Amino acid sequence: MAAWTLGVIGGSGLYDLPGLEDRRTHDIGSPFGQPSAAIVTGRLGAVDLAFLPRHGAGHRLSPTEVNAQANIDALKRLGCTDLLALSAVGSLAEDLRPGTFVTVGQYIDRTIARPSSFFGEGLVAHVSMAEPVCPRLSRLAADAARAVGAEVAEDVTYLAMEGPQFSTRAESRLYRSWGAQVIGMTGMPEAKLAREAELPYACVGMITDYDAWREDEAGVAVTDVLAVLGANAARAQALVAALAGALPATREASPIDSNLDHAIITAPSARAPAMMAKLDAVAGRALRGR
Repeated sequence: MAAWTLGVIGGSGLYDLPGLEDRRTHDIGSPFGQPSAAIVTGRLGAVDLAFLPRHGAGHRLSPTEVNAQANIDALKRLGCTDLLALSAVGSLAEDLRPGTFVTVGQYIDRTIARPSSFFGEGLVAHVSMAEPVCPRLSRLAADAARAVGAEVAEDVTYLAMEGPQFSTRAESRLYRSWGAQVIGMTGMPEAKLAREAELPYACVGMITDYDAWREDEAGVAVTDVLAVLGANAARAQALVAALAGALPATREASPIDSNLDHAIITAPSARAPAMMAKLDAVAGRALRGR
């Protein structure tokens, strides 16, 4: 058992987290490049927290330009034990209306231009993504969203597209036929990288629109997305505070904390020293133990 250090990755419309006590700013270097922005740490109640705006201050990074490797690595280096991601999403289901909050249960990854793993030549690992989010943190996040007055749908399937363009109508209809319920541009490879870093991860999506599948409506417009995000920003901030207040006093271990024990396949004698050094934060626990 240990204390929680909650990492929060803020999505579109959420570039700061007010209310943090003992606020400090950290420019964390990463062997994977620069994180999206400086990370702000502090305390919400009794919980240590680290906040990172995914798109940088002022939303200067497109989804493809977000360095998810550096973001996850930096949060791990700061001692985060769990990650909560907040993200704007479009709805692919009639019953998931704009303004609704969702917790993600599954992903369909359609990104094509982003590094999706920390591992590679010289150090290979295969983590299971069958259950890609942390059920404990997802459940707590859903309860926190309800506590601040949000309408919540749990365990939805998220289609991660490359972007930055929104979907064509044909694409939107195809994704619906696959069983996807919401669509966004940032959920992957973020969730995969969090799993490789042994960080339990939950994603709360804030629905801003109905994507492009409704034939009698215009397609998605940024102005419409921003209007809903503006209305939901305060509720998203309140959700984080409610979640911090609801976390148990002690953090029970999660199976995700040690999932690399059964994922690294490269024999110790064949592991590249440069890769081992690069992965000192992400996989140091597992590498030191073998």
